[in-house]
Amino acid sequence: MAGGRLVEAAGAIVLRRPPGKQVQVLLIHRPSYNDWSLPKGKLDPDEYLPAAAVRETVEETAAVIRLGHPVDRIQYPIPTGTKRVAYWLGVMTAEKRFKPNSEVDRRTWLTVPSALRRMTYADERDLLQQAVTLPQTTPLLIVRHGKAMDRKHWSGKDQLRQLSSRGRKQSKQLIPLLDAYGVRDLDSSSSLRCTSTLAPYAKAQRLDVQGWATLSEEKAKESPEGVRKLMKRLIGETAASGVPRAICGHRPVLPLMLEALGVPNRPMLTAAVLVAHLSPEGETVSVEWHKPRV
Repeated sequence: MAGGRLVEAAGAIVLRRPPGKQVQVLLIHRPSYNDWSLPKGKLDPDEYLPAAAVRETVEETAAVIRLGHPVDRIQYPIPTGTKRVAYWLGVMTAEKRFKPNSEVDRRTWLTVPSALRRMTYADERDLLQQAVTLPQTTPLLIVRHGKAMDRKHWSGKDQLRQLSSRGRKQSKQLIPLLDAYGVRDLDSSSSLRCTSTLAPYAKAQRLDVQGWATLSEEKAKESPEGVRKLMKRLIGETAASGVPRAICGHRPVLPLMLEALGVPNRPMLTAAVLVAHLSPEGETVSVEWHKPRV
């Protein structure tokens, strides 16, 4: 429908390799369309695309996942305009009890050749063929701290400057985004506006935030090399462990943090997030950028 609205959606290509068997992919059957397809769905208001991909996957398949490497987007016409769907590789972390319903009545694990024969849509078959060629990666998230109180309205030490009401909303909205990538390690500048940005997620997941004076504006200005060395260490630990990590920093320090990842500098809004997907050797394979929702 020319001139119609764009509907954003997200989904996941969930792969597994049972011992001694071929790689399998998770498919769903929708009775209203009588099709076999990948799990996906529309965004809720103010929802991040990655968060929607995880939510829709668990709702439609009962598979709890974290996101890995991004896969291509596809789009197709719908009666009201165009639907555009973003996909990621899905790494299953847990599984709930599947309950058939009017939207999805069946789910199945199939080998890739069997899935390609079963799948209804050619563009989704192309996505699956792409997905099985993608490398195994670990997400490392770089977060700019949420909106802080203006310096002119703050009389205390700058390191103790707090988030504004908008910044506190931004930090809470980061919870589903960090959760979508399965973040388990949290690092931050020791300044309060940075640690406070990660605090809601840390509380929700019962994690600790490791504060680093090295990443503060003051120390980074004195010793840029200290930032480079710390980032190299954290990148190496993340790649070696395979445990997703988030690191929160300041606008003046972000160029050094991105440099350590081999990512060209670009402006980041408050509470914006860069997701770098790391190879086991610590190389940045691909990047994603996510703007704040408020």
